[in-house]
Amino acid sequence: MKILVCISNVPDTTTKITFTGDNTEFNTAGVQYIVNPYDEIALSRAIELAEGGKGTVTVINVGEATTEPTIRKALAIGADDAIRVNGAPRDAYFVATQIAEYAKSNDFDIILCGRESIDYNGSQVAAMIGELLDIPSISIIKKLDYDGSTATIEREIEGGKEVVSVSGKFLASCAEGTAEAKIPNMRGIMSARTKPLQVVEAVAVEEVGKISKFETPAPRGSVKLIPAESAEDLIGLLHSEAKVI
Repeated sequence: MKILVCISNVPDTTTKITFTGDNTEFNTAGVQYIVNPYDEIALSRAIELAEGGKGTVTVINVGEATTEPTIRKALAIGADDAIRVNGAPRDAYFVATQIAEYAKSNDFDIILCGRESIDYNGSQVAAMIGELLDIPSISIIKKLDYDGSTATIEREIEGGKEVVSVSGKFLASCAEGTAEAKIPNMRGIMSARTKPLQVVEAVAVEEVGKISKFETPAPRGSVKLIPAESAEDLIGLLHSEAKVI
């Protein structure tokens, strides 16, 4: 069994976000990057499925050389080898196309990724890869079991859960609950230095979309605390200030 896990290089959640070039470019100065947390969940489940000699786990990232420390962390967590597609990930279609092109020439049984990246929150790449490869794509899964030929997958839906069975090759995007993110130990960190990391050149992709401008959310407004026994004051403020009733 061969598993491909797609990982994103994203700013740490504590990063202060700013933009340059009249708000058209993300300011990378001083930013610490990490493996996208949802992708770490996908990677952890892949490692569990491959344990005991049942398979191998390859991670793939679309990015320039600056993403290699993040890729090495994925190797330290437990991936067997890694691929870096050498290209700046300008949009979801570009990323999905690069991953699909690599997967077409390599026989993977399962492709896993996170439900979304925490920087753009687009939830687009997984479905695009599935479409480009013409394989089943199951989004935002919470549980994945695999017997070597058939996968049983659980998804949360409104008011309950959905259980899906899929045979053959498939792609799934993982959410919380699919696995617990693994912390690399010293042995993993040391072995990551020598694990294979192959660099392949990006293929040409038509530009179908472009970010024209970024905007940060408006600052939070002030908060007024109303004592529980002063319900009439609260109602008055909802009428006169908030104007919601």
